[in-house]
This record gives sequence, structure tokens and C-alpha cells, in this order.
Amino acid sequence: MTVGQAPVRQSFVGWYKLVSSRLAGASAHLRPLRVPLALLVLALAGCATATSPPPPPPDAHAPPFARLPYEPISRESIVAIALREWRLFGQPVDDDPPGTRPPPAPEQKPEREPGLWQRVGEYWWLGMNAGAPEAAWTGEHDATGAVFPASEDGDFAWSAAFVSYVMRIAGAGPRFPYAPDHATYIDLAKQMATGATSGWLVTAERPEAYAPLPGDLICLGRRSAAALHYDDLPAGHFPGHCDIVVDTSVPGQIAVIGGNVDDAVTIKHVPVTADGKLAAPDGVVLDARYPWMVVLRLLIDATPAA
Repeated sequence: MTVGQAPVRQSFVGWYKLVSSRLAGASAHLRPLRVPLALLVLALAGCATATSPPPPPPDAHAPPFARLPYEPISRESIVAIALREWRLFGQPVDDDPPGTRPPPAPEQKPEREPGLWQRVGEYWWLGMNAGAPEAAWTGEHDATGAVFPASEDGDFAWSAAFVSYVMRIAGAGPRFPYAPDHATYIDLAKQMATGATSGWLVTAERPEAYAPLPGDLICLGRRSAAALHYDDLPAGHFPGHCDIVVDTSVPGQIAVIGGNVDDAVTIKHVPVTADGKLAAPDGVVLDARYPWMVVLRLLIDATPAA
């Protein structure tokens, strides 16, 4: 019992004593009511003192430097954090067409290695809002701590958690829609572009109209959503993927980093037009490997990172 509950309970106890003393002098036919009345009093006292704790703030688990944040979010910080995580995973590069690399043995996936499955768990824990069920996942564990089979890792895909983690740690605060799926912030960015919503950190840009800068996201639909285009957005819940742009200094290509690519944090290089766009003026995407459909532009300073 807390200090704040004591006066409430004491008031009911005093009331109970008063009622009991009066019943003691009442006629015998009223005395059987004393036990039910006592139970009623105790029940009321319990209702008065039992309160449901309020849900934690969405950023309750975030470190102070990211929650306040200590410094405003910047393109430089987003790039630096993404590069740091890429180095942690051994700096893998994958410029091959999807599906052409032989997959590793199930138990040799980087996300399941000691030291790295825990890191993926940190992406989930810090990337999701406090209390989200996915926050307890790791690179090889479900929310109960049980190891799931490597063949089922698609049910625990962490690429959106990685993006959310980078944005949280970079200081995006409440301006980014942290989510376990990319579709959430892709659709919201399109709503920002049309004026259907406001106040968020990202807005959608056509791949043929905007040259992404470091810190921006480039996104596509996967599997059943592979044919989605910019004009189809918002499209509700759909399988997708986004990478973080980390370098635009080389003519004709940009470097991007994504989570859960080859079961790791991986860099790849994406062809762009001479002026840095993902698609030609007619909307045809230059990258024959990936159907990039939208750029999520950060609504912060436009200074490219070094």
C-alpha cells in the first residue's frame, strides 16, 4: 500500500467501525446483515485503492540522449549510426541480383551468431515503442525467449526494426513512426506528401523527381507488392523494404545500407541517373534488380553527409 492510498483505506475503515457499532445495538433481525455489509465495505475499499498503471510513454525505454534528444537529428548522425552497425556485422556488400547467392546454412546466418543475435534484439527493443510485443524478439528468439527455427526467420524479419532503431538513436523522437513493418512509414510519408497528415519527419517523393540525399530512405514493395508504384500509395499493410542512403559522392550510383539483407546489416550500390535520381524522367527505374518505387525524404536540413 502506498502513502497515497492510506487516507482512502482509513476512511473506509472508520466508516466500517461506525456502521458496525450501530448495528451492534440494533435488533437481532438486522444482525445477519453485518457480514455482507463488511464484505461490501472491503470490496469498496479495494475498488477505491486498486488502480491500473498507465501505459508507459512510447520512448520510456530510450536512452536520454535520444529521448530528449541531446542534439537535433541530422543526416550526418543517421549515416554514422547506419555505418557503425554495418561495420559491426563485418561490412558485408551485396550487389548481386536477389536470389543468385547460395544461402548460408541455417545456423550460420549472421543474425543468429553470438553477439549479433543480441544486437538484433537491441534493434527490436529500442526501435519499437515501449510495450510493443515485438520488442522482446532477437535474431533467434521469440517474445518468450524460445529459439525459433532458422527456417522461420521470415516471421521475425527485422529490416524495419533496424530503420526504426537508427532513427530512434539518431534523435528522431516522436516525429518518426516506429514500426515493425516498412509499410507503416511508407504510407504515412505519402500522406505527408498529399497533406493528409502532418508533423512527421518523412515525406514521399517520386523516384524520377527527387535525388535522394544521405539519410533519406529508398523503398520498394516485395513479393505480392513488387508491382506497387508511387501512385498506388498509401496501400495499407504490404510487404516492403527500405534502405538508408549513406553515400551519394560517386557519379552514377548511391550506396545504401539495410537491415536483414542476407540476414545481416548489408551495403549495396544502386544505379542512378546523372543527376542522382533512381528513375529516368519516364519513371523507369535504372536498377534492374530492385523495383524502387518511392524515396522517403527527411524533413531536416538538406546538407549531404560527408
